[in-house]
Amino acid sequence: MKEAVALSEAAVKHGNEPFGAVLVKDGEIVYTNENQIYSINDPTFHAEAGLIRRFCAETGITDLREYTLYSSCEPCFMCSGAMVWVKLGRLVYGASNTDLEEILGNKGCNCSRIVFDNSFWKPEITEGILRDQALAILESYFRNHQKG
Repeated sequence: MKEAVALSEAAVKHGNEPFGAVLVKDGEIVYTNENQIYSINDPTFHAEAGLIRRFCAETGITDLREYTLYSSCEPCFMCSGAMVWVKLGRLVYGASNTDLEEILGNKGCNCSRIVFDNSFWKPEITEGILRDQALAILESYFRNHQKG
């Protein structure tokens, strides 16, 4: 999770929004990604969806039931849907979507739970790991930037 939070900081340094993701298998980091929506001009290239897209393309592995994905912030509906399609085993995140939306002045929801609870595949979820660190980065960034 520390690496996911660090990647969220790196995303900002690279001109993107502060989100990072790390894929782990058997306690080892196997892939990392940061949000790249602005640097590659792809609004769907969130940290999590981008990680899944690239990891699967590079490895040929499309069944991630033995993997854990760590994310600095709860994944959106799109990214959560991608996790269903690859049958992700476990999701661990820091700040929740509700936390993020509160920073943005909106009412949020638990995107990942909504998607998983209404899908054929339900990854295990662990919430709030390093939440304060993830929140601090989000608050700092969105104090001076609009979302999207």
